[in-house]
Amino acid sequence: MTQDAREITPEIVEQHGLSPEEYERVLAGLGREPNLVELGIFSVMWSEHCSYKSSRLHLKKLPTEAPWVICGPGENAGVIDIGDGQAAIFKMESHNHPSYIEPYQGAATGVGGILRDVFTMGARPVANMNALRFGRPDHPKMKHLVQGVVAGIGGYGNCVGVPTVGGETNFHEAYDGNILVNAMTVGIADADKIFYSAATGVGNPIVYVGSKTGRDGIHGATMASADFEEDAEAKRPTVQVGDPFTEKLLIEACLELMATDAIVAIQDMGAAGLTSSSVEMATNGKAGIRLDMNKVPCREEGMTPYEMMLSESQERMLMVLKPGKEAMAQAIFEKWELDFAVIGEVTDTQHMVLEFDGEVVCDIPLGPLAADAPEYDRPYLSKEEYTAWAGIAPMRDVPETENPGADLLALLASPNLSSRRWIAEQYDSQVMADTLQTGGDAAVVRVHGTGKALAISTDCTPRYVHADPYEGGKQAIAEAYRNLCAVGARPLAVTNCLNFANPQRPEIMSQFVHALEGMGEACRTLDFPIVSGNVSLYNESKATGGGSAILPTPAIGGVGIIEDASTMVTSAFKKEGDAIYLIAPEFWAKPDPTRSHLGKSLWLKTVHGRDEGRAPPVSLEAERGAGQIVRKLIGERLLSAVHDLSDGGLAIALAEMALSGGIGAEVSANDDYSRAQWWFGEDQARYVITVAPENAEAFNRIVAEGPDIPEAEMVGFHRIGTVGGDSLLGVSLCELGEAHESFFRDWMEG
Repeated sequence: MTQDAREITPEIVEQHGLSPEEYERVLAGLGREPNLVELGIFSVMWSEHCSYKSSRLHLKKLPTEAPWVICGPGENAGVIDIGDGQAAIFKMESHNHPSYIEPYQGAATGVGGILRDVFTMGARPVANMNALRFGRPDHPKMKHLVQGVVAGIGGYGNCVGVPTVGGETNFHEAYDGNILVNAMTVGIADADKIFYSAATGVGNPIVYVGSKTGRDGIHGATMASADFEEDAEAKRPTVQVGDPFTEKLLIEACLELMATDAIVAIQDMGAAGLTSSSVEMATNGKAGIRLDMNKVPCREEGMTPYEMMLSESQERMLMVLKPGKEAMAQAIFEKWELDFAVIGEVTDTQHMVLEFDGEVVCDIPLGPLAADAPEYDRPYLSKEEYTAWAGIAPMRDVPETENPGADLLALLASPNLSSRRWIAEQYDSQVMADTLQTGGDAAVVRVHGTGKALAISTDCTPRYVHADPYEGGKQAIAEAYRNLCAVGARPLAVTNCLNFANPQRPEIMSQFVHALEGMGEACRTLDFPIVSGNVSLYNESKATGGGSAILPTPAIGGVGIIEDASTMVTSAFKKEGDAIYLIAPEFWAKPDPTRSHLGKSLWLKTVHGRDEGRAPPVSLEAERGAGQIVRKLIGERLLSAVHDLSDGGLAIALAEMALSGGIGAEVSANDDYSRAQWWFGEDQARYVITVAPENAEAFNRIVAEGPDIPEAEMVGFHRIGTVGGDSLLGVSLCELGEAHESFFRDWMEG
């Protein structure tokens, strides 16, 4: 008896991640017992990673449309119109579990997978970003994980020739046993040459291109849909192995074929490999599919249909071609030294039929497999119940800072606010020669051959989401919006990567539901729709002494457009004598210290060891008003530097501006606030800007006019100092710089 002919027992069903109730649905959908190939296909297609069975109900509530949205969620990536007949195509995805098990390959193949999601739609990738969460630096495994993940991202992106232009890296003990590796890619395409995944045309050939299929990554989607147990290391074979040089060849071959009229549909082989790509193509085209498994290019001897269908080997694509175009397409792929094989055809049966050695080894109706996959409305706590469960309460006693300069040094030297130079220097950010800015609020990449540029940012503050999922969800969107505005970009759309723990726990499902509610409200108010994304659940671990659940982490990738790239602004102080202003909603009428929040602040945690209080509330109207006036001032070329306020508050923003520009500043506090509130509060909708003396008159005129959006909240401007000197808050720039560089240097050299 072959492996694929084994009897299906309850133990085998459980090993495939299907509950008894779900297996009953399989029996009902098939009208009979499945064989092992069919069971494997159901298991991956109904996994959390592929079916979104715990999240689909709530994802439907997110805003996904705008006049500039060409394609929203449902395809490989989101597509937006950026004018002049061009489109930006982008998406963010997770590779969390694989990166914990094997950090280099896990992170590298995460980059490879997201690149394929973008170029499969006809775009040339122009920028990579990432959002990384690690555990405590003193955890015995964390240094190895950080080194491996950063090397994997750099190794793949650098070799494939796409610049890695920015991202974020945070540390928290909640990620000790389950790190997060979220990768984002942005590409550019002609708006009239977007490729989709719907397989149509009965008899049209189905073509496999790219690398050969191996046994790596089998059950990767199922593994990514379950908690980590103590045996995480044993799951190493489920991690894929990537080859960026093959990916580069695949990009060029696909784009060359896309310049012809040969392609009917195209889909990358990502999670669940050949299974998900073929099922999604047939389902989207309301067609059927027949594959001859003997024709699948394999790199290992004796591979079974089960292994071929579930393998997640990298650098592979599936296409439907127009009849008669096979020879031309084959010539292109053979020129690029890639495999090319006609492995099947489109049918009208609405079944997936697989043949092997002259026998039918799988015959599944596509309805039960895709559209009829389980969808759960899992129980969740109300907002009030969640607040009580999490023990979130206002701070009873708010400490004061004894020495703002000393506290600033401590923050700059801390893992979450230290310089990321050690990471950034491992990434090639300049390849393709269109990168205009890295390391600021948002990365900026020129749209090649034009005067336009795309701004890209990744953002989330998980400690806020844990304290208040609704406000934290709003804040994640608002911060991405702010970061785009801060470089002069008009925010256009969002992709996301929703990283949460076990959705079968009501408190975790509460985090998910209410975070999405906050995100949706923010996107609607800010005209900032969500066009693509990914859900990663079951991010919990009992492995290597890790805690249970991660912090709820809805990572946001924002994209905006700068119509005239020459107006782009950076965060570095430019010259002595420039006036420094704080833009904040509380200055519109009069100073309002009640809006200055130290709860959940990094200052409170780093300096006082306290993780307390509520997340700062987010006024979306204030965000809209502040963002609009900042963009207007940048567009008029009146600002010499802009930086949004986030982690660490005003003091950190000023220090980053000073260190970037190599110039200090003379700044003063506002006596209406405590010094701790003023320098370290993490209020939202705030920016620091600098204005040259010669621009003061025009600046004052525009400020007096305010934002020109009727429903936007007015914001105030408060002058806090002047650029100049070689110190900040009584600390020399040399001391600040040494503190800022110390963490990664000492950790990695130690």
